[in-house]
Amino acid sequence: MESIKSTALEPTPRDLAGLPLLQRATRLLPVYGLPILTVSLIVLFSVLLPATFPTMLNLRSVLGDKSIICILALAAMVPMMAGRIDLTVGYGIVMWHVLAISLQTHYGFGWLTAILIVLALGVLLGLINGLLVEIARIDSFIATLGTGTVLYALALWHTGGRQVIGALPPDFTMLYASNPFGLPIAAFYVLAISVVLWIVADYLPIGRMLYAIGANQRAAALNGIRTRRFVIGAFVTSGLLGAFAGIVLAAKLRIGQASVGLEFLLPALVGAFLGSTTIRPGRVNVWGTVVGVTILAVGISGIQQFGGAFYVEPLFNGTTLLVAIGIAGYAQRRRAIGPTAPRQVQSNEKGGS
Repeated sequence: MESIKSTALEPTPRDLAGLPLLQRATRLLPVYGLPILTVSLIVLFSVLLPATFPTMLNLRSVLGDKSIICILALAAMVPMMAGRIDLTVGYGIVMWHVLAISLQTHYGFGWLTAILIVLALGVLLGLINGLLVEIARIDSFIATLGTGTVLYALALWHTGGRQVIGALPPDFTMLYASNPFGLPIAAFYVLAISVVLWIVADYLPIGRMLYAIGANQRAAALNGIRTRRFVIGAFVTSGLLGAFAGIVLAAKLRIGQASVGLEFLLPALVGAFLGSTTIRPGRVNVWGTVVGVTILAVGISGIQQFGGAFYVEPLFNGTTLLVAIGIAGYAQRRRAIGPTAPRQVQSNEKGGS
């Protein structure tokens, strides 16, 4: 997480004051460049593929397919605010969607009870991750990789390598299948989660404290912030959102199998990392994460409609991840050098005079 620290790089009004229009646009390009690129891709694909891309069918398909990834990206974003990473967002969804189905079809639980059990287990997983990171002092990458692998193994054991199939109540499947206002309901889940996280991250003390921990945990602790509590809370939130994504995936697939789910890990992390390069460059943020997942969805959809091979999506995701981390690291180096350079030059001039 050293490449993504919680130090916003967006220019302030004071930074932009007095600059010519061209320089002001250059300074704002890292902030709004990715949304502009997203809109440009939509226009480009709409012109090149007028019969398939700018259609309601394609819009519903993209929103339905990528909403689960966006929920996972937002889940991964929360620990990133505190300078941690949670890989169980990708591993956990394997177990959660299998469990949400098997609790109803094999163990006789009602659909609402099954949902509550899965959500509670997601919170428990987040608590375990937080304790491993903050109490046992294990690096978050290693800790969540370990717990995620264990969870994946439990999913394999639970299913025995077979599909979990059974009759699911319509109330449960409608958690994904309903289309209010003609759009997939999963898109409204993303909107609601994004608004809540945005308010918490940008307008409540909890968000400011998480960002402070991500920027410098020792300094945050010296300023009286209970860093351990907030980091554990970030992992608990991530676990809860990951479990919810698993429930939505179960309502979508209507069958459970341990081979499904891991393909969500990379695009979710790509979306979160890519989101740290826009809106508030250098700082993971909610709307940047949504834009990051959106540009992935638009790019992959357009390429596939052009006849891209089956390997295009993982290739696109992996390349975009490398580019996102590279841009974020470069932007932070410029931020670190930029403010100090003029003062250094000024002090040299005074010394020379």
